[in-house]
Amino acid sequence: MPGKTRRGLSSPLKQLDRDYLALGLEGSANKLGAGVIKHSPDGSVTVMSNIRHTYITPPGEGFQPRDTAQHHRDWIIKVIQDAMKQAGIEMSALDCICYTKGPGMGAPLQSVAFVARTLSLLYKKPLVGVNHCVGHIEMGREITGAQNPIVLYVSGGNTQVIAYSQQRYRIFGETLDIAVGNCLDRFARVINLSNDPSPGYNIEQEAKKGKRLLSLPYTTKGMDVSLSGILTSTEAYTFDKNYRPIDTGEEGTFTPADLCFSLQETVFAMLVEITERAMAHIGSKEVLIVGGVGCNERLQEMMGIMAKERGGQVFATDERFCIDNGIMIAQAGLLSYRMGFQTALSKSTCTQRFRTDEVAVTWRA
Repeated sequence: MPGKTRRGLSSPLKQLDRDYLALGLEGSANKLGAGVIKHSPDGSVTVMSNIRHTYITPPGEGFQPRDTAQHHRDWIIKVIQDAMKQAGIEMSALDCICYTKGPGMGAPLQSVAFVARTLSLLYKKPLVGVNHCVGHIEMGREITGAQNPIVLYVSGGNTQVIAYSQQRYRIFGETLDIAVGNCLDRFARVINLSNDPSPGYNIEQEAKKGKRLLSLPYTTKGMDVSLSGILTSTEAYTFDKNYRPIDTGEEGTFTPADLCFSLQETVFAMLVEITERAMAHIGSKEVLIVGGVGCNERLQEMMGIMAKERGGQVFATDERFCIDNGIMIAQAGLLSYRMGFQTALSKSTCTQRFRTDEVAVTWRA
């Protein structure tokens, strides 16, 4: 829903003499989003619109880059039109057009970047390429009011523990193989859960029914985690269709819900551990959870218990802002634009690999 967020924190950003408006376009995976954001002279930030359309595949299937890109091409005009209509403005009123430069899936990224370039040329508006991860962080900070948190960024393609230092978001730890969202999504496909609204959400609902915690690998390596082994081990429990253990050392029977519960509990415990280690390292009392998996209430609960024990607190957003969306790209892009950054048309490419710590975060002190 459109509306104002908190007043902005002190930063190197100059005082505005008028409202600034940006359109953000996101399409790095199966979520296609467009949103309009407004920065006002009084320091407030207003979400004017935030429209999203998701490419959903049948149960047991993932989404392929080519098909996802086709979905984005089919829907992007309508999504942009709906965003502009909800915002109540014309393209001529925009100060810049922001798009996801990366990281993400190549073909979907290229489809959205092409539209951003076309709009830039058509309406003579500056382009701003945005790092997807930084978009999540900046929207999370704006919505929640977190001052200087340790960030746990958890999504389908990324798992990172991040802290800000000297105008960079520094990566303290990350996955050594697959991302947590990918881990959950792939297991959802193994047990044939629906992809509507998302496989991770349906894993969460199944986990609530689970009663038995099964033994699974727990792999933290310093500040990093490894998730491919736990996925393989959880899949091994499904080899017997009657759900009897095979070469696992477990006894008795269990249910698919028990597997979802066990996988979720173990993986989230690993994430809480490395986040707590980062908090101790820099003396932070705040944790900000961003990314699609950040909507998971059990993850928020477990992180909240840890933070409370340390005298801190957890900040998280709901599905409007934690799941990939256009407004987060607009927010990070407009902050960058206000610091004088623009993406030249000749440089308006996209990339599947774009590290969070490659971005100069000039708008923070």
